Amino acid sequence: MPRQSFQFGSLPSDQLRNAVISCRICPRLVNHREAVAVTKVRRFMHEDYWGKPVHGFGNSKAKLLIIGLAPGAQGSNRTGRAFTGDRSGELLYQVLYDNEFCNQPESIRQNDGLQLTNCYITAVVRCAPPRNKPLPEEFASCRPYLIEEIRLLRSVCVVVALGKLAFDHYFKACQDTGHSVPTPKPRFSHGGVIRLPWGVTLVSSYHPSQQNTQTGRLTHSMFNDIFAMARSMLS
Repeated sequence: MPRQSFQFGSLPSDQLRNAVISCRICPRLVNHREAVAVTKVRRFMHEDYWGKPVHGFGNSKAKLLIIGLAPGAQGSNRTGRAFTGDRSGELLYQVLYDNEFCNQPESIRQNDGLQLTNCYITAVVRCAPPRNKPLPEEFASCRPYLIEEIRLLRSVCVVVALGKLAFDHYFKACQDTGHSVPTPKPRFSHGGVIRLPWGVTLVSSYHPSQQNTQTGRLTHSMFNDIFAMARSMLS
């Protein structure tokens, strides 16, 4: 599988953003995201879909890093911004707003005025995957982007991993940056707090997916507690 055509280590954030948007490394993901953007769904039939990889966004000096799994086919793949335009984002941005990490409680489209405060949002995979399940080689191909974000976001001291896969792949990215991951590796749990030897506190949470919220596995109160805890840590 071909690798990225640029060197890591000293990229300005706008160059990283452009590299993510232009990525076509994984044929299965490229085909899926572009097919979804053409076929659309009825309720968004008159919208122009983004249909490209979705880059991370937020404050370059952020102290809080939020890591999700991948863009939603009808959410970020449509709007071009993480957790924007779908049910997961409805809960996430409401809770971020309630804890003063953004300026408004909803995120509908890229130009809706949303601004993040002291946080940065990204994902371990940048293209919408079929059935929301990236393959192992797709995780591996996307990991250099997360690694570079970790290197560039030098002020981060709290990381919130949304779901076990984000939790696991954050550790893999940290290993690739030269950090020694604790052994045995900590287990994922909702509300888990792990103080890592390189000065970052990792907080784990269930993902705010529609499946988790509709089944009651993740409630608004449970999710709010995660970011209230992060805010307290940063204070």
